[in-house]
Amino acid sequence: MKRRLWITTAVAAAAGGAGLAWWRSQPQGTPAPEALWTLELERPQGGALVLSALRGQPLLVNFWATWCPPCIKEMPEIDRFSRDFKARGGHVLGVAVDGVAPVREFLQKRPVGYDVALAGLAGSELMRQLGNTGGVLPYTVLLDAQGHIRRQKPGETTREELSRWVSDLG
Repeated sequence: MKRRLWITTAVAAAAGGAGLAWWRSQPQGTPAPEALWTLELERPQGGALVLSALRGQPLLVNFWATWCPPCIKEMPEIDRFSRDFKARGGHVLGVAVDGVAPVREFLQKRPVGYDVALAGLAGSELMRQLGNTGGVLPYTVLLDAQGHIRRQKPGETTREELSRWVSDLG
């Protein structure tokens, strides 16, 4: 009887391990809405950022506003993270849910090394489509190279937390 229990347990454990290995090999997360990749967002310095050009690489999107204290506090952390992430083939995009003039003025005083685009109030809808149903700022989303949402967080984040996120990408 004990032997049968031991064999049953071993078989169940092996099947569970194989299932876990298969699951981990599958794309994780929900695909980002296709509409994301069709967007062309204005850049504060002029011109447009075409999001389809960012497809096929890991992408961290951070929604922020100039009037949001936690957004401003986390920007230096995201800026430092962006350099590490770029070296690994990733891209960071800050999406300002704000007006053109305040963002330009803000970035002149506090420049960042990652791309910033302007979404204005339409950014609220984009955030909702990416999982932020409460409209909280800041809001950060990590997409893998296949365009699946792997991580998302309403509220302030840190460089260390973001580094842990991307270590899960493999």
